[in-house]
Amino acid sequence: MVMFDLNENNTPDLQERTGFYDKIQVIPKDQASVRERLTAMEKPLLAWYGENARKLPWRDDPQAYRVWVSEIMLQQTRVEAVKPYFARFMEAFPTVRDLAEAEDDRLMKLWEGLGYYSRARNLKKAAREIVDQHGGKLPESWEELKKLPGIGSYTAGAIASIAYGIPAPAVDGNVLRVISRVLGSRKDITKQSVKREVEEALKEVIPAGKASSYNQGLIEIGALVCVPNGQPRCGECPLFSLCEAGKKGLTGEIPVKGEKKARKIEEKTICLIQWQDKYAIRKRDANGLLASLYELPNTEGYLEGERLLEALGLDKSSSRISERLPDARHIFSHVEWHMRGWRIETAGSRPEGFIFADKKELDEKYPLPNAFGKYMKLIS
Repeated sequence: MVMFDLNENNTPDLQERTGFYDKIQVIPKDQASVRERLTAMEKPLLAWYGENARKLPWRDDPQAYRVWVSEIMLQQTRVEAVKPYFARFMEAFPTVRDLAEAEDDRLMKLWEGLGYYSRARNLKKAAREIVDQHGGKLPESWEELKKLPGIGSYTAGAIASIAYGIPAPAVDGNVLRVISRVLGSRKDITKQSVKREVEEALKEVIPAGKASSYNQGLIEIGALVCVPNGQPRCGECPLFSLCEAGKKGLTGEIPVKGEKKARKIEEKTICLIQWQDKYAIRKRDANGLLASLYELPNTEGYLEGERLLEALGLDKSSSRISERLPDARHIFSHVEWHMRGWRIETAGSRPEGFIFADKKELDEKYPLPNAFGKYMKLIS
């Protein structure tokens, strides 16, 4: 197995290796081997992290539960956005048992705005398993952690190394970017096979007793220096002297990412239905996108006039469409909603098929996803 794409000119004699590195092709003699370069990262990486680590609430008290919740929240979400959510979540559910017993609507309301709501559902599902099978304490094993719902190899490695000091790799997008650039690898980092190769390589070089700082240092360099968007700050990078992409001016080409599949476009009509001083919402199905959350009434496709009232099941004699609302768009991972909005006023008896809530209840009780955020702001 060749782990990384290496220069094949003047192919050198293969050196004797042991363990995992028996399988890795050697770089030409004037360059460091893969393992040598990864091993050489340790001292500058740890020194840099010791001086530059951000002060973050979950780092102040890195108990396994806190590390777990923070890592799940940080998936697809900026650090600054996570901070207030993390504080509220820890106040509401200070222990695994509290989370396991959480009411679904309360849990989702606290998650409202973070998106990717399956993360919250998996947190509760995993919390129940931790209580039932592990006595309320997250297991101290990478293998056991990985068996829990919503915990993949990265999150298991983060918990194991940060909370328990276990030298397990924690390879996320930041780490893949840093390692690819350091090694000058042109392998597609969106492939799971490449991620596994990087995990195996790092597993061999994570220093005993320093796994937490090592893993967090790699992640931090990827977040602050070897950044995902824009020009990397190579002049500030402690790994620059080891970095193939940096020295050769290839950071615009590395890392390599395969093309993403185009998102499916769905057209929707979103409605603010007002009855007295309350607005209509309804609960989504228990499965699928935004499962079990609440939503503003909506239809597939762009409807208006009587067709819209009929689709919503509203009495045409007591309901009227009073205002065209702004268009909106919301992007999910694989789907994109293009939305048109209408304000509808209805009188007489309360329409059936909806929950009607005032603004205070909408703000405090019912979890509605950000997809409806532009229209929710129009509720007075």
